[in-house]
Amino acid sequence: MATAEFNWREDILTKLQERNRFQTNCFQDLIAQHNKIFDNANALKYENLQLSIQNENLRSQGDRVGGGDSRLHDKIQGLEQKLLTQQEELTELHRRKGENSQQIIDLNAKLQEKEKLLVTKDISLAENAAKMASLQAEIALFTRNNNELKVLNEALRDEHQALHLAYTALEDKIRKAQDENRQLLDRLMKYKTKDADKMNEENENFLNEGTKHFPSVRSTFGLFRKRFAKMQKEIEEACKDTRGVSPEDLQEGFGPASQSTIPTKVGVKFDAHDGEVNAVKWSPVDRLVATGGADRKVKLWEISKGTCESKGILVGSNAGVMAVDFDSSGTLILGASNDYASRVWTVADQRLRHTLTGHSGKVMAAKFLGEASKVVTGSHDRTLKIWDLRSRACIETKFAGSSCNDLVIVDSSGSTIVSGHFDKSIRFWDTRSESSANNILFNGKVTSLDLTRDANYLVCCVRDDTLKLLDLRMNQVVKSFSCDGFKVGCDWARVTFSPDGQYLAVGSADGSVYIWGVNSSKVEGILKEHSSAVTATGWHPYGTMLATVDRSKKAVIWSDI
Repeated sequence: MATAEFNWREDILTKLQERNRFQTNCFQDLIAQHNKIFDNANALKYENLQLSIQNENLRSQGDRVGGGDSRLHDKIQGLEQKLLTQQEELTELHRRKGENSQQIIDLNAKLQEKEKLLVTKDISLAENAAKMASLQAEIALFTRNNNELKVLNEALRDEHQALHLAYTALEDKIRKAQDENRQLLDRLMKYKTKDADKMNEENENFLNEGTKHFPSVRSTFGLFRKRFAKMQKEIEEACKDTRGVSPEDLQEGFGPASQSTIPTKVGVKFDAHDGEVNAVKWSPVDRLVATGGADRKVKLWEISKGTCESKGILVGSNAGVMAVDFDSSGTLILGASNDYASRVWTVADQRLRHTLTGHSGKVMAAKFLGEASKVVTGSHDRTLKIWDLRSRACIETKFAGSSCNDLVIVDSSGSTIVSGHFDKSIRFWDTRSESSANNILFNGKVTSLDLTRDANYLVCCVRDDTLKLLDLRMNQVVKSFSCDGFKVGCDWARVTFSPDGQYLAVGSADGSVYIWGVNSSKVEGILKEHSSAVTATGWHPYGTMLATVDRSKKAVIWSDI
């Protein structure tokens, strides 16, 4: 224990001596010179004192002698001169001593500054070392995450390869099934032909025997046979040629509906919103029209006999409303908003019932999906979402790969959806499968879609300033509508069919409303009342009125009365 105590004391003493030697080494010459000068000054002081004493003694002796000797006087003067020289040297030594002392003080101050700088550098070095350790830890963490992502990516690649193989196998299987189906159809047609030949043979036999007793039967049966042959020929030609449809076929295909008329007069014109009006929709049961605008509101208006009365304002949206839709009973109204959400209100009490959040982009389109308890929405986040209002949750998400501008429901059960997209295509979706069943590409962005009542024909408003008419039974474009003055005004310009499917109404960038005849493919009317681009149109369910809205807060109700 004593040895250990002695060792650390010796260690401290050694370190102190070392530090003293290190700190005094640079000033050693200066201190030695200072000590030498100090010793010389002491010696000169002592010599000066001796000379002063000797001078006083000589002076006292000279006074006693009474005048003295001239040699003594010369000696005294010499001593005084030597004393004066010694005093000057002493003054110079004092001056040099002061200078050296000031130099020592300055060097000590510089030494303290250097020590402070060294301490600062040590602190900075420690901080940088700690930062470097932290960065090394982060690098290790990122490296580990990168390795995990590589493993996950490899697993996903393997899964994708397995799915691709499964898809290839299923594709081969469906091709075989189609070939088998084609063979079965060919066999069926052969059997049908044989049955028809057999029946014709029996009829010939019957006719030959019948004409013996009833000659008029032969002429009647011959007429019937000609009609049957003509009808069979027409069926064969229709099956062979599916590239076009005549206007007569179009007229027959649209089915019965209320006879629509082309409106020519402005019934009502009013300020619908405080900014742009983006959407308009008629109620299916009464003369109530809903508008949605950039002021974040959905407004209800009752139109009667050239007057317009506000029936309510539906609030709750945090951004502009882009689309509105009624359910089939007219009791619920749906609005799609730029705040990434859709909302459902009840028309009777105008209360907000559901808020559907889940999209990560603007919701541009929203429709009731067959029944009032389901809703489908399309968004700029490149997805379509199907919602169940009973559970208030998204039950299915379809990844389209492009921003959706509009969508329509083909059948009443809500199993088929058609969506129009920013990438110039429309996509067909079966709610029972995940991917789209078919795509059709156009020459511009698709801004809106609309269906006839019988869901046989689909119209697409395209940003290349054309309207495309598709026959959904053949999945191909059968007509295109355009004219010189017509320009699509925005990416959400809405086109609509008249209730009977005979007319198309769409707004233009110059504020005009163009109405095309479906059968004639000609512009049947141009309505001019708006001063800015018309964003949406909507026909009344009975075909007697047309509602149009524009980007300068105006709404116009057109009629033919």
